[in-house]
Amino acid sequence: MSDDPEPAENISGGEDGGGMAAEFTPADAETRAEEVVDRLGELYWQKSYGGQDAFTCLVRTILSQNTSDVASQPAHDDLVVEYGGDDLAENLAKAEHGELADTIHSAGLYNQKADVIIESAENVLAEYGSAAAFDEFVREEEPSEVRNALLEMNGVGPKTADCVLLFSGGQSSVFPVDTHVHRIYRRMGIAPPDADHEEVREVLEDEVPAEKCGFGHTASIQFGREYCSARKPSCLDGEEECPMADLCEQVGVDVENGTVVDPAESGR
Repeated sequence: MSDDPEPAENISGGEDGGGMAAEFTPADAETRAEEVVDRLGELYWQKSYGGQDAFTCLVRTILSQNTSDVASQPAHDDLVVEYGGDDLAENLAKAEHGELADTIHSAGLYNQKADVIIESAENVLAEYGSAAAFDEFVREEEPSEVRNALLEMNGVGPKTADCVLLFSGGQSSVFPVDTHVHRIYRRMGIAPPDADHEEVREVLEDEVPAEKCGFGHTASIQFGREYCSARKPSCLDGEEECPMADLCEQVGVDVENGTVVDPAESGR
C-alpha cells in the first residue's frame, strides 16, 4: 500500500512485509493494555500479518536477535543474494560455516548465528523435506503445535517462534515480546516489574484482543524507539512529550531526578 505509514525499518518489513491493512474501531477498552494498543494503532498503523515465507522469516528473525534492524537487514539481504534460489533451506543446510558467517557479519554474533541457521536448515529438511513444506506446516497446523516445533530448534526462543507465527502463519493473536515490548509494558505497570519475556507475553495476550496483538507488537516497537527508550524515555522531558503519559505508571523512571532503572530494579 503506497499510503502505508509503517516505517520501512520496522521488523515487519514495511510495505513488503506481507501484511494487509486491518480496520478496527477502538471501543471502550476493557483493560489498560488494550487502551495502550488502541492508542498505538491510532498513532502508527493498523495491520494484520501473515504472508511471509516461513523459513525466510525464521532466518530473518534469527539474524535480528540481539541487534538492530539497521545491522541485521543488510545481513539478510546479503544472505538471500548468496544462498537464495529454489530452496533456501537446502542451500543453507549445505553452506560452509565460515562463508555464511562472513556473509552475515553485519548482524553481529555471526559465528553463533551461522551455527543456528545451518542447524535450523538441516532440521527443516529432515523434518519437513523442504522450505515449502515447512511453510505449509506453519500456515496450516495448530499454532501451539507450530510454536512447540519451533521452540525445539536450537537457538530459537519464544520471540523468534512468535514472530514466525505472526508474520508467516498470520496468527494475529500472537504478541511477540522483544526488548522494547518487555521494557514498555513493565515500565507502564501493565506487567509485573520483574516479569520475564514469557510472563509479559501472557499478560498481553490475555488482556489485548486477538485481532489487535499483531500490530500492537510492531507499533510497540516503534513507540519504544521514538518515545520509550531504555535510557532516556521522553517523559523525562515532561509528561506532555509522551502520548502514553496518562496510561503509564513510570515504573523505574524518576522524572524529578532524571534517572532511569530497569523496572525490576525499581523496588516495586
